[in-house]
Amino acid sequence: MLTMSDINCIKKLRNEKGLSVNKIKQTLKINWRTAKKYADGDQLPASKIRERKGMMYEGQWGEMVTDWLSEDSKLKKKSRRTKKQLFEELQNHGFKGSYRTVCYFIEDWENTHQDEKDRGFERLTHPPAEAQVDFGVMEAVQDGELVDIRALVMSYPHSNAGFSVPLPSENQECFLHGLKELFRQSGGVPLKIRIDNLTPAVKKTRSKVEEAQLTDAFIQFQNHYGFDVQVCNPRSGHEKGNVENKVGYIRYNFFSKAPVMKDFDDLTSKLEKRLAEDRDRVHYEKQVRIIDLWEEESKHLLALPEQDYPVFKEEQVKVNKYNEIRLDQTLVHVPKAANYGILYIQCTWDSFKVVTPDGEILLEDFRPYMNKRKALPWQSIVKGWIQKPRALPYSRYHEYLPGRIRNYLMVDNLSIRQERLKALAALLVTHDMKGINLNFYELIEEEKLGTQANPFDVEWSKYDNLAGTKEAMS
Repeated sequence: MLTMSDINCIKKLRNEKGLSVNKIKQTLKINWRTAKKYADGDQLPASKIRERKGMMYEGQWGEMVTDWLSEDSKLKKKSRRTKKQLFEELQNHGFKGSYRTVCYFIEDWENTHQDEKDRGFERLTHPPAEAQVDFGVMEAVQDGELVDIRALVMSYPHSNAGFSVPLPSENQECFLHGLKELFRQSGGVPLKIRIDNLTPAVKKTRSKVEEAQLTDAFIQFQNHYGFDVQVCNPRSGHEKGNVENKVGYIRYNFFSKAPVMKDFDDLTSKLEKRLAEDRDRVHYEKQVRIIDLWEEESKHLLALPEQDYPVFKEEQVKVNKYNEIRLDQTLVHVPKAANYGILYIQCTWDSFKVVTPDGEILLEDFRPYMNKRKALPWQSIVKGWIQKPRALPYSRYHEYLPGRIRNYLMVDNLSIRQERLKALAALLVTHDMKGINLNFYELIEEEKLGTQANPFDVEWSKYDNLAGTKEAMS
């Protein structure tokens, strides 16, 4: 098929140069019929929409099949007529066409009529003080080990302001505690919160005929703070697209490199500060700073209640013959627990208490998932540093090293640094990084870190003091 510039060239050769059709054919090396068509023919624009033709569209047969299909669409699928049955009924009315003709017509009708739901999206408007909430899974580093973080994110689509709190789990206690913290960071309570079918909040998902049913604990929390709730349809993340994007934004901008945390409170304050600084950028669509939009939107928030809402779960617990209870899929030993017929457990988001009916506390501790860790692959990391000892200070894992070991490795002489890395790699075969750090002095005295790598007399207490000073300054 010729382009419009080629057609224009043929027209000019014919009308302006006066060339014959044969000459145009030879000059442009095209077919004679093509040259004749475009040289002497009128090139009028034609609609690309074609009217459907054929006996199914021009006669009564198409209308009959359409009526039958419309009737069957209101029935259960197993009660609908098959294509063959429809074809046979048409034959009973005198239809002379083929079965394939009927099949093509039915397929065309189904493609245009079966799904009457509009597949397009509406451009939504977001009133001030309406929020969206969702969890995102991320990672942080605590004591040289990886910690799984469930970041609860709240976004306000009107201004695109975002807030987040890191949590150890997605259970009900963590969810409600996280919402309390997000309200505190926002300085108020949103008028409406849109959530997906989170188990801590929704006990029965919504369907085409029924609204979602919320858990009693979440309804009580909602009544205290006074906000409305809107639950998304199942598998419809686009209905809260703003917070979905905000979760990804926080993950890629603040957790692409796992941050170091002392505890969850420490990470919460760091993340709050980072997000507050981030609101100084310009809104992607409104071309106004997010902080300015948020200052206006925050005026529409509900005031925080004067009375604090205590978030905890209390229930009766079963004890086995080994004085153990099950909490967070973990067996926890409770001294003398089997001596009591009834015991209660009171759980907050980070701790728990096992209590007798008389109020005696048998055990109080952090919840098991607070100590759940994943070891960093230190062996492969250190082997990489051995190959390139100069890269150690610039590695993303450098700040994850315990203080004593980091100071021990950070010598200017690269050959000495390499020897110390080799000795550390040998120790990692039988020890973990935390154990090496805890028993550092003993390992040095036993020269398990290599005499060649430590040719000088070093007062290791100075390294500890130096590390403590740096931490205090930071």
